[in-house]
Amino acid sequence: MSYLVAADLPQGQAGDRLRALLARPGILRMPGAHNGMASLQAKQAGFEALYLSGAAMTASMGIPDLGMITVDEVCFFIRQITRASGLPVLVDGDTGYGEALNCMHMVRSFEDAGAAAVHIEDQLLPKKCGHLNDKKLADPMDMAAKVAACAKARRHLVVLARTDAAASEGMDGAVARAKLFVEAGADAIFPEALHDAEMFREFARRMPGVPLLANMTEFGRTPFFTASEFEEMGYKMVIWPVSSLRVASKASAELYAAIAKDGGTQNKLDAMQTRKELYATIDYHGYESLDASLVATITPEGMPQRS
Repeated sequence: MSYLVAADLPQGQAGDRLRALLARPGILRMPGAHNGMASLQAKQAGFEALYLSGAAMTASMGIPDLGMITVDEVCFFIRQITRASGLPVLVDGDTGYGEALNCMHMVRSFEDAGAAAVHIEDQLLPKKCGHLNDKKLADPMDMAAKVAACAKARRHLVVLARTDAAASEGMDGAVARAKLFVEAGADAIFPEALHDAEMFREFARRMPGVPLLANMTEFGRTPFFTASEFEEMGYKMVIWPVSSLRVASKASAELYAAIAKDGGTQNKLDAMQTRKELYATIDYHGYESLDASLVATITPEGMPQRS
């Protein structure tokens, strides 16, 4: 069961649990989870940490990833994912929602909501997905001040600094920014939108001893690499930020098209999670057992046939 049963609650602060995972050998795989259900499915697949993408949050709200959402809206997603799964979650903090004081407010709010880590990026608003063109970069010292503010405000949160500088300032600029951000208090670095294996390797060579995060997003500037390949390149973490949302959105679009075409869902049943499978995922019967006033549910088997 999840967060309602004390015996099943995770022990210790989320940030400390993430640090323990990072202290182990090997690369930490963190798939994106865009809601509580996705986080449960990722946990049941064996993952030990998750990523919450700004692009996935905004897309699930029906708006683009342009820095439009608020700290409180992000906290809503953090709470449902951490309560459902109990796993440590790295959260996309965009540009920190403002300047230094805003970053401090973000860090405390995310910690209170249950986050384990946050990353902020060196873009200016309106920010764009890291794999798009013509991103506007913040002054490195201004970004360093935000990183320092995050590090000062956190109680246990792991702070990552993302740099989007490789596209416009080259490897020298990206590395110089990353080193400045580490000096300001970043625990790890996220070099965004590197577009070949040699770039990943060079960045890692020039940042010895610093934990690095690789972003394996689809339809971007990075070719497909596996987690083990990123590990060989020198990376400690890898995320697949929007993959779960992309798959779910594609499936729901096909469902709506089928309803419109066929007048019902009868031709899409084989693509659906059954009621029994759904209840097993969310531990429906476990929750029922907490309240003696509830009569145990008997799950219908299959669908009745028309006579």
